[in-house]
Amino acid sequence: MNIEQRITAFAQLGIQLAENKNIAQAIDEATRINPWFTRPNIEYSISAIASTLNLNNLTKWVKKYEFTENQNPKTIAVIMAGNIPLVGFHDFLCVLMSGNKAMCKLSSNDNVLLPAVAKLLMKIEPNFADMIVFCDNKMEGFDAVIATGSNNTSRYFEYYFGKYPNIIRHNRNSMAILHGNESRTELEYLCDDIFLHFGLGCRSVNKIYVPMGYDFAPLIAAAQKYSYLFEHHIYHSNFDYHKALLLLNNVNFIDGGFFAIKEDKLMYSPVSIINYEHYKDINDVIEYIGNNSENIQCVVSGKELEGINTIGLGKAQTPQLTDYADGIDTMKWLQGL
Repeated sequence: MNIEQRITAFAQLGIQLAENKNIAQAIDEATRINPWFTRPNIEYSISAIASTLNLNNLTKWVKKYEFTENQNPKTIAVIMAGNIPLVGFHDFLCVLMSGNKAMCKLSSNDNVLLPAVAKLLMKIEPNFADMIVFCDNKMEGFDAVIATGSNNTSRYFEYYFGKYPNIIRHNRNSMAILHGNESRTELEYLCDDIFLHFGLGCRSVNKIYVPMGYDFAPLIAAAQKYSYLFEHHIYHSNFDYHKALLLLNNVNFIDGGFFAIKEDKLMYSPVSIINYEHYKDINDVIEYIGNNSENIQCVVSGKELEGINTIGLGKAQTPQLTDYADGIDTMKWLQGL
């Protein structure tokens, strides 16, 4: 199977995913297994993936790497996270598009969606059947590793897989920079970055930087489009728990009704909590980003910032083919094996 066949197959997969063909049962099952995986969130993830898998996008993306046909493909162990639906799809795509074999270890939180997508892909192009395996037990017989996990599991990964060529990812968080003149529409886009997938993704905005004297009222008003999250019993419980902690510890916070905003220097914030920090000079924020880039996944801003790779408001949860996790070009790495 040559690169043109692989591109065509994934482009066809994109068309079928956009129509939610043949995966309805997997979506139902995923919502039963993991209550964080609501149908709207799953469908959003599938739609975001489908939008990137068109012939033009795939061709332009792959052309950058000049892959030769691999007569001796490597087997790449791909250990996937399960924090949001199909979070490991991009690694799956990269391994197969590069002509290598994918040995996938799925999280128990997300173990039905990707097999359903793979089944659909193999129906489109049967030659992929020899290139995909899902491993429930100990992984053996691989040549390189891509592993994504928490800071704790990443240390285990480094110990266990250190002798193999590897990409090992740890916790990262995303942030947004507001300039004080954002429109209602722009703030609603930011709320997509914050609240989609309940804020559980590494691309979910946990921390916002605001100018001195910033009025949070317009942001709280824009966030009400997500007030339905309060009807989700686990999210609701998380909010009640963290709000109680803030009250018990006499921490000042702004109550958004179904979320809280508190001043905190930490990048990470738990579900339903948004951290914020004031800035006097935007260059101080830029300097902070430069000094902490290894812990930051995305920087969201309505304006471009000198020396910083930013993405627009509302685009954090719709990564493109060239938006590699942790800034590591997975395709280039695969090319060099």
